[in-house]
Amino acid sequence: MRNRLWLPYLLFCCLAANLQAQDIDTARMEFDLEPNLPPVQIDTYDLQYENDELIFSVAEAEGQASVSLSGEPVELIFSGGQARVAAPSDRKGRLVLVQTGRHHHLYHLSVDKYGQNRLRSIPLWLSIVPPLIAIVLALIFREVIISLFIGVWSGAFIAGGMRLESIGYYLTSLWSVVEKYVVTALTDSGHMSVIIFSLLIGGMVAVISRNGGMAGIVKGLSRYARSDRSSQFVTWFLGVAIFFDDYANTLIVGNTMRPVTDKFKISREKLAYIVDSTAAPVAAVAFITTWIGAELGYIGDGIAELDGFSGGTPYSIFLDSLKYSFYPVLTLSFILLVIYLRRDFGPMYHAEKRARTTGQVSRRVGSLEGEATIEDLEPVKGAPLRWYNAFIPVALVILMTIFGLLVTGFESTYHSLQDMGMQVSSMRWGDVWSAMPGSSGFVKLGTLIGNSDSYVALLWASTSGVIAAILLTLGSRIMPLADTMNTLVTGFKTMLPALIILTLAWSLALTTDELHTAEYLSNSLKNALSPYWLPVIIFVMAAFISFSTGSSWSTMAILYPIAIPTTWVICQEQGIDPDHSMELLLNVIAVTLAASVLGDHCSPISDTTILSSLASDCNHIDHVRTQLPYALLVGTFSAVCGGLATMMGGGWLISTVLALVSIGLMALFLLRFGKRIDF
Repeated sequence: MRNRLWLPYLLFCCLAANLQAQDIDTARMEFDLEPNLPPVQIDTYDLQYENDELIFSVAEAEGQASVSLSGEPVELIFSGGQARVAAPSDRKGRLVLVQTGRHHHLYHLSVDKYGQNRLRSIPLWLSIVPPLIAIVLALIFREVIISLFIGVWSGAFIAGGMRLESIGYYLTSLWSVVEKYVVTALTDSGHMSVIIFSLLIGGMVAVISRNGGMAGIVKGLSRYARSDRSSQFVTWFLGVAIFFDDYANTLIVGNTMRPVTDKFKISREKLAYIVDSTAAPVAAVAFITTWIGAELGYIGDGIAELDGFSGGTPYSIFLDSLKYSFYPVLTLSFILLVIYLRRDFGPMYHAEKRARTTGQVSRRVGSLEGEATIEDLEPVKGAPLRWYNAFIPVALVILMTIFGLLVTGFESTYHSLQDMGMQVSSMRWGDVWSAMPGSSGFVKLGTLIGNSDSYVALLWASTSGVIAAILLTLGSRIMPLADTMNTLVTGFKTMLPALIILTLAWSLALTTDELHTAEYLSNSLKNALSPYWLPVIIFVMAAFISFSTGSSWSTMAILYPIAIPTTWVICQEQGIDPDHSMELLLNVIAVTLAASVLGDHCSPISDTTILSSLASDCNHIDHVRTQLPYALLVGTFSAVCGGLATMMGGGWLISTVLALVSIGLMALFLLRFGKRIDF
């Protein structure tokens, strides 16, 4: 989710810089041009590919023009109606996105077996086919691995130029699924960090399950989790409490609370929903999280393009925009309503009914014997049920994550201050803290966490947790070393199915990156009407892009540089007063973030959705099917609130009233259409 689509991000930063005029149709990319040559408008052109050169043809054109080839600015000199630019290729071929003003065209360049150049236009609407194929097949057949594989294969075929001439090209696209996309996904350092972190957490959970620590935790939490309602509330509370990182939140809460919720016959689907719907929403809006650095970077890039803007720093703008972050707030509130009213609807109701009446907390898929699952890791015979054997490793994971964020944050901030020319006497935390700009300690702390390396922190934390679990087990002589290590490996195995899904989801994201799916969607949907409709339009746009790509971070990276300047320019051109323009801008910033989380929740190819299924030991498609109606219901209320907020003048009071009214209406919806779970 986090390190995808960086090339489209750079491309759209360039686009956003040009949204300074009302007539977007005449926008041109601005580069240093020869002063003696007249400019040429090339919104319409013919393109040929010969001698490893792209030949642009515009009738009677004489002069110069600027285009973008896959995000790189290129100057064209027209003579006799033609301009040439070098574009070497080979038998495998490559994709080139040609941007002229607001127009985007995707082409595949290659060399055939006779050495002749070949040019094929790829309709950009095909870029949404791979994720849609994967999503539809997964929902129909309830088998996500083969669905994702077919989605990646279709993307590889389209990215390969859709060459139908020979069966060899079909095989080439099939082989490239693993050779190119899977390997590339696994060589990304951020992705490997998530995989290793997940494996280590799985191993740690297996060890503390076998040494009796998990059973001790269940016994200890029994005083608070004494019913189905209170156990769900404890799960919700832990999800909110571990606010600093969504990955750590998901894996810690899911693995810790699964034995507790199983005891009260709560379905794994409900557990996965609570885990998934507390992790990202709270991490997205909390003041000090691993998300804040990316969010502030995107917001800063957007406001840097605004003429005459003096609305404050990215951090202050982020804090002011929280009044319009309806989806995260309403999601956390809706979970409490579901828990308190004990009412569910749709597929979730049937899952809860199955769990309460049959005791089968998870729908069984297939009939594989000997499949390793964490629920099979019962305490060894005679193991003492000591809660601290589990609490210490879990607490160490949390504390080491925070410590790692601070260590990497101070180091990164020190180097940033040095690059800015500021004098810092040493790398000691006190010296760096004193040298940081700003008077608020809260803002400084947010900056530190934003500058940190969350992947490094998570690796330190999971490694520390595993070591602590092993030492506690060996120190208490609960298991010998060989059995402890075998248990650790068994824990690794339990994570493999979900990690395979995660890897294929990352591979699919590479195809959407290569085919410029996000650019196509954002450009197709970005033409707004009234500025008061912008929050709703951008909400729908962000949710759709996030759903299609499975990534909330990449959605923000794409939309912020477009949505922020566009909103400001339209407000300025239509004469909206500065105060109201600022509220509209804050609303757009908030809904971009909120809707990105909504699309992430609904998408079966999202990494956080996959990790929630993994941590809860829930069938992935069952988790998506049961969570989807809940997320869409809250998303609908959020979109309406976002649209009404600035129409009614904006501000904290109006937003609070709208949020409270929405919570009341959602409660009425549950009472009217939800069915009580009381078996």
